[in-house]
Amino acid sequence: MGIEVFKKHLRERRAVKIIAGIDNYNKENVAKVCRAAQNGHASAVDIACDKEIFEIARKNTKLPIFVSSVHPFELLNAVQWGVDAIEIGNFDALYKKGQSFSAQQVYDIVLETLGLVSKYDVFTCVTIPGNIDIAEQIELAKKLEILGVDLIQTEGIKVDTTSTNPSKHLISYAEATIANTLELTQHTALPIMSASGITAKTAPLAFAAGASAVGVGSAVNKLDSEIAMSATVMSIVSTIAHRNSINREIVRTERELFV
Repeated sequence: MGIEVFKKHLRERRAVKIIAGIDNYNKENVAKVCRAAQNGHASAVDIACDKEIFEIARKNTKLPIFVSSVHPFELLNAVQWGVDAIEIGNFDALYKKGQSFSAQQVYDIVLETLGLVSKYDVFTCVTIPGNIDIAEQIELAKKLEILGVDLIQTEGIKVDTTSTNPSKHLISYAEATIANTLELTQHTALPIMSASGITAKTAPLAFAAGASAVGVGSAVNKLDSEIAMSATVMSIVSTIAHRNSINREIVRTERELFV
């Protein structure tokens, strides 16, 4: 299917990327996530930057494959394997290991990576750290636009909560990434993908904030059953499709009223 499918969905502001995890080397889980993404009609999958994991992903889905890493030479290797896109980021899993990234560090990684892959025509996405000040996020986004990256991914920081209301917890988790999405869409022409805390319930909020895509990780990859994974992906995709059909109907009605 190639990256053109993802680009089309991005232009139509309905792209859904299913994230297996930057540190997920569980071959069985990755295979399940990839099959579920395809069966649920997602737009792409995102995997760890590992050749064996890439080969498993390629065998289990025809969807475009992103690989995630913060190491430029790893990403160069991935491009040479034939991946459809590279992702500099997906930092959530790395935060848990005590790693953090400043705006300057991310910029330097992007600069080095683009230099290494310059002779390849590869789609490039960059995650902007959710733990840096929004003014720094905006400045970084503008610099990334100048560098010519194709997509920016936003994230939020998970906040501990004692709430027993699951829906409230999910919305709290997604709130930061959606707020960052809203700010960044006002300061860059690059399409924005919202990730962190995105589910069928919070995805519509991300698109309402101006996102062109959502990245969904733990809501899918932490499930035990492939059937449950597929159903969750399909639920997210259906929610977005329903939202888009409503918006088209509103536009059509407005046109008819003012003719």
